[in-house]
Amino acid sequence: MSPFKGQTGLKRIFNAAGYSLDGLRAAFKGEAAFRQLVLLNVLLIPTAFWLPVSRAERAIMIAVCMLGLVVELFNSAVEAAIDRISLERHPLSKNAKDMGSAAQLVSLVMVALVWGVILL
Repeated sequence: MSPFKGQTGLKRIFNAAGYSLDGLRAAFKGEAAFRQLVLLNVLLIPTAFWLPVSRAERAIMIAVCMLGLVVELFNSAVEAAIDRISLERHPLSKNAKDMGSAAQLVSLVMVALVWGVILL
């Protein structure tokens, strides 16, 4: 059992928030793709508030933008875990990294499709 699992109550919540912030910092500092998506979101999310769309459409436009960040965080986590195990080339490692990249591609296509359907 993990020694980090023993916390309860507010201490657990504060610890979890700290770990989450550490993860965001690590992604922003070490992952160019994450920084690029943050920049894209900095542009798209305010634009969603400026556009004449319904609240539901605006919420969906913002949600798919945020989903792109979530997928990139998972993709980066998979890549880090694979690299931690071994830096040697292996077909399963390649598959795992390629699938993470494919998930990110799908999320970006979803952003483009949702924005396109709503705006066109």
